[in-house]
Order: sequence, then structure tokens, then C-alpha cells
Amino acid sequence: MMVVYASKTGNVERFMSKLPVRKMKITNELFMHEPFVLVTYTTGFGQVPTEVQSFLERNDRYLRGVAASGNQNWGTSYGKAGDTIAAQYQVPIVHKFELSGTKQDAEKFLLGVEQIEQSCFQMDRAQ
Repeated sequence: MMVVYASKTGNVERFMSKLPVRKMKITNELFMHEPFVLVTYTTGFGQVPTEVQSFLERNDRYLRGVAASGNQNWGTSYGKAGDTIAAQYQVPIVHKFELSGTKQDAEKFLLGVEQIEQSCFQMDRAQ
């Protein structure tokens, strides 16, 4: 499954470098034609980044899950962009990780992506 991501300070970019997955960074020109999992950072006091909102307005039909980077110093706003996207688009939160994540975060994320791939495969077979 494709993983698309947005990174402002480099934390998400460093997290993505730990993952052996097909990946693409979000740009203004990116249009998806296949299912994907989104990895985003959280900005401000828990907001979804503007670039991610714009990307999802164009590509939400293929969104299958979301993961978010955050900083636990923000308390209840930690990784809140992931919560907001999951609720708005009714997709699962694959994982939340602090800053650029750990090896264990990468492993949890990969397991979550595998589960989404399996459920997509099962839905395709049922149709």
C-alpha cells in the first residue's frame, strides 16, 4: 500500500526513512489513483496542516488510514491531527508517534498498514 506523508520540521521525514514501504511526499500536484495511508504532523494547537487538508480534499476517496506525529508535551493535543482526520473521513488511526518515532513505532505502523491492506483485499474479493 502506498504511504503518503507531510513533514514540516523533518520529524515525519525521518520516521518515513525507517519504513520499507512505497512512499510519496505530499505536493500541491499530487493526485492519488490508489488506496493510501496518510502520515502527517500536527500543527498549532492540534490542527491538521493546511497542505494536508488541501491534499485530502482532492484525494479523500482513496484514504484508508492515518498516522500522526506529535509531541506529548501538548497533552490532549498530542497527534490530534490524526484524530481529526480519522473522525472526518471515518478511517482508522494506524499509529501516533512522538517526533520522529522509534523503531518500535515503525514496527507498529507497519503492522497497522498490513491490517489495512488485508481488509482492503478482503473487501475487493467480496465485491
